[in-house]
Amino acid sequence: MELPKVVSAEEWEAANERIVAREKQMTRESDALAAERRRQPMMRVEKEYEFEGPDGRVTLLDLFEGRRQLFAYNFMFGPNQDQGCDGCCMVVDQLTHINHLHARDTSFALVSRAPIEKLLPFRRRMGWEEIPWYSWGKGDFGVELGLSPAEPQPDTYQDGEMFGLNAFLREGDEIYRTYFTTNRGLEAIGPVWSFLDRAPLGRQETWEDSPDGYPQTPPYEWWRRHDEY
Repeated sequence: MELPKVVSAEEWEAANERIVAREKQMTRESDALAAERRRQPMMRVEKEYEFEGPDGRVTLLDLFEGRRQLFAYNFMFGPNQDQGCDGCCMVVDQLTHINHLHARDTSFALVSRAPIEKLLPFRRRMGWEEIPWYSWGKGDFGVELGLSPAEPQPDTYQDGEMFGLNAFLREGDEIYRTYFTTNRGLEAIGPVWSFLDRAPLGRQETWEDSPDGYPQTPPYEWWRRHDEY
């Protein structure tokens, strides 16, 4: 590998301070972006979406569990699949303990198209029992929010499902969709990526700008469900 040059302690400290200064600037930019998110226009959710939970039928309003805010992560698990998406598993494994969200009047739930009879055993296998998980497979929540095709597509990955994070606000019984992100927008909540971005070799993926000879493999292909490594 073409490693960076070795320098004195003084030179190293100066170089590290330059990196930290740029990180602080990015933090300020992130704060400004978060302020803009808080002022983003909202969309009223007009429909009473239905889900199936461990105890039967619930609505989107029920997913709030009485709190004012809700994050709903659409987890790629199609009705024709026997286990959930490995990439979505990577996302959920990195979540904070949801009690910290509850402390700020915020609920979190996973939602998928697969029936609840498939979701609960897989949740148990992954050790996520504290995370609520609901099936919208008998409704059209994922379809109408653009996260799923109208009909499952068994010839495509996870039946054609898409992953993504929605944020909702509740005012009484009125629900508003306030934010959505997918793809690399979810990396900001994942410490695995944050840690690797600060590691000497980075994420070790082919898209990265790294010195010659650094180990690199195609992105996503190294991900596994945590009990499959």
